[in-house]
Amino acid sequence: MSLRTTPFHPRTGPLSEGQAWRRWAGYVVASAYELSHDREYHAIRNSAALFDVSPLYKYLVTGRDAARLLDHVVTRNVGKAKVGQVLYTPWCDNEGKQIDDGTISVLGEQTFRMTSADPTLRWLHLNSSGLDVTIQDVSETTAAVSLQGPSSREILQLAAERDLSALKYFRLTSAKIRGIPVTISRTGYTGDLGFEVWVDASQAVPLWDALIETGTPYGITPAGMLALDVARIEAGLLLIEVDYFSSRHALIEAQKSSPLELGLGWTVATDKARYNGQAALDAERTRGPAWQFTGLTVDWDSLEQLYAEVGLPPRLPSQAWRTSVPIYDRSGNKQLGYATSGGWSPLLKRYMALAHLGSEHAPGTEVRMELTVEHRRKQAQAHVTPLPFFNPERKRA
Repeated sequence: MSLRTTPFHPRTGPLSEGQAWRRWAGYVVASAYELSHDREYHAIRNSAALFDVSPLYKYLVTGRDAARLLDHVVTRNVGKAKVGQVLYTPWCDNEGKQIDDGTISVLGEQTFRMTSADPTLRWLHLNSSGLDVTIQDVSETTAAVSLQGPSSREILQLAAERDLSALKYFRLTSAKIRGIPVTISRTGYTGDLGFEVWVDASQAVPLWDALIETGTPYGITPAGMLALDVARIEAGLLLIEVDYFSSRHALIEAQKSSPLELGLGWTVATDKARYNGQAALDAERTRGPAWQFTGLTVDWDSLEQLYAEVGLPPRLPSQAWRTSVPIYDRSGNKQLGYATSGGWSPLLKRYMALAHLGSEHAPGTEVRMELTVEHRRKQAQAHVTPLPFFNPERKRA
């Protein structure tokens, strides 16, 4: 089966200077449009970046028991959510191990849109027996762009010709952009002020044109996955199959994680009826999770020293990495855990990583992170750092 292009490809395709494409859920998306992703990254933090996020799996769940089905599947309390709210949520197997994470948008009293990284249609159907509910896969018919950055609200307000200042964090509203019906949600994957715009796939190109035209005076910049990767690490946001394995794909028990071990305890409801994994999660909450998902900051002087020893200036990764890297104690002899993503933050001027460590290692704990200097394995000093690394006031304001 050949890879598909998204509904925005007539516009994004010609923008790619280096033809740097990657696969995402059976589609091709841009890694970067320019030859380097630097300017695209800076647009996220200084003006506005426009991402094509259409490859997300999207499901429309409707009917009398729609909320009941979702409440049974995910860890958040869907029954308490109001129309116009968006819930970020994980969902688990019966052992309380995370299968996936995504969002649930409450579009109406009995109408919900669920997004996921992996195909979730079969899982929803398996859990819906006996319920009055309809589940539609709208992944191909619904396109989506993410507009992220400090200028994103001004651009969208002009494009939609309406005031969006009252649209709160993780809320949505319907609007029209040049006559095109859209849903605008104040959500994103950058940890910044940002919005996602959901549209019928047939209207994708005119929507893109409207946003680019409106946003050009504000520095709107089409951006790819490399820039997004740096931003989401700064924001401490998980990436499936990188920062955690879906329990569906894990080959051994040790590869699985619970939401409590992934820093998502706040998404696990304590005030609703039975749901998948509830008993296991209740028990884990009582005894405390064995693992934590945390940030690490690599000590600059330590990094510089390792390179100086071989007569080189310090080298920084040119893009975010997604590999498993061992983390050791201060002595460098005992392994405490592992990092899963990392890289240099141009904004914060720090070498950061996301890591799994035992729960006992408090913020500030000194550890050592393995890195390769001139083909030799070395250890740089690092410190356990609470997540997120970057959390601007404007994100929620």
